Amino acid sequence: MKVGILTGGGDCPGLNPAIRGVVYRGMDFGFEFVGIEEGWRGLVKGMYRPLGLSDVEEIIYQGGTMLGSSRTNPFKKGGEKDLEAVLENIKAAKFDAIVALGGEDTLGVAAKLYSQYGVPTVGVPKTMDNDLSGTDFTFGFDTAASVGLDAIDRLRDTARSHRRVMVLEVMGRHAGWVAWYVGVAGGADWVTLPEEPLDVDAMIAHLSAVRARGKKYGLVVCSEGTELPALLGAEKAVDDFGHVKLSDRSVGEFVASTITEKTGWESRHAVVGHVHRGGSPTLFDRVLGMRVGMKAAELVQQKQFGQMAALVGTEVKGVDIVAATSVLKIVPPELIELMKTTFK
Repeated sequence: MKVGILTGGGDCPGLNPAIRGVVYRGMDFGFEFVGIEEGWRGLVKGMYRPLGLSDVEEIIYQGGTMLGSSRTNPFKKGGEKDLEAVLENIKAAKFDAIVALGGEDTLGVAAKLYSQYGVPTVGVPKTMDNDLSGTDFTFGFDTAASVGLDAIDRLRDTARSHRRVMVLEVMGRHAGWVAWYVGVAGGADWVTLPEEPLDVDAMIAHLSAVRARGKKYGLVVCSEGTELPALLGAEKAVDDFGHVKLSDRSVGEFVASTITEKTGWESRHAVVGHVHRGGSPTLFDRVLGMRVGMKAAELVQQKQFGQMAALVGTEVKGVDIVAATSVLKIVPPELIELMKTTFK
């Protein structure tokens, strides 16, 4: 079988180990692999490279993706020519299957190609946001959250030294998994999430109580997708996948300035941003990437198309890719309440 592999959407650590896993397991089945460069854009423009053992052997410790990435969406409104090009190029290249490594958007395209056009696709879930349904964890998340944890541990030292509140803004546009884990593991005094409106009064009251009981510094973790009160009801721009674009104003900056204004407690903010996405993957993400990549090759060999290789408990299984991309996995109310019990 001739199998095309692509990586789309935001990059994250674990993509290269996953590519390696697909190729290593596929070699057992005699597959020929072709790397499709820059995500779905590579199938629009016909940008390919061969993938063999020598190409992937050394990439297990490398961050990013050797194939490049993009946020190209061939199903975007007015993008009929792109969709036609994708279908024509799959046929022209004689691909027997497409393995797509990506998040909600990239795998959403794979799901539509399978369900609407019968393209034999298999998905590999990747997102540092951990917001894909059908899988307990996605590779990239552990590394991203570990970077955030390291940042808050460092901010604690300077916060304690200067008797300040330090506000750390982490990635998370629609789901607050990174902020939740970093905040809970880092002992934050307050955490803001996209899953619920920012309650400024409650935050200020709690931080004031923290200061009144004698604590000389404070830590706040903010997810970048937290809805700011000043923007409620405002019209928002969207990207090619229909997602609301983030505000030009940093959530961390807003929260820090609000704390200073309302409490008089000197505050500063720091933004992790794209630092989350870079660097060598953690042990967990290397192993998870390899495992789901290998499972994807097995699904192709079994002709179980329209499936996604998912971590379910401690097992890696094939799940319905359409169902997995139909609902975003957000932080549930019970975990939000658990998080709030740590605010003392």
